[in-house]
Amino acid sequence: MKVSARNVIRGKVKKVTTGVVNDEIIVELPGGTEVVSIITKTSAERLGLKPGQDVYAIIKASNVMIGVD
Repeated sequence: MKVSARNVIRGKVKKVTTGVVNDEIIVELPGGTEVVSIITKTSAERLGLKPGQDVYAIIKASNVMIGVD
């Protein structure tokens, strides 16, 4: 797999919440951090997403916010 995004993080699907049009996919990263993605129901079905499946969270954004306490 080759992608132009610089942020490609391997994880596991923790939960899939199916909606009418979109599905919410929770990906657990190493160390327990979670990334949530909203993708079309069609894409989730095409990828065959299910809990426990190894996936990549691919993040491509022109802006990434940074926060501190």
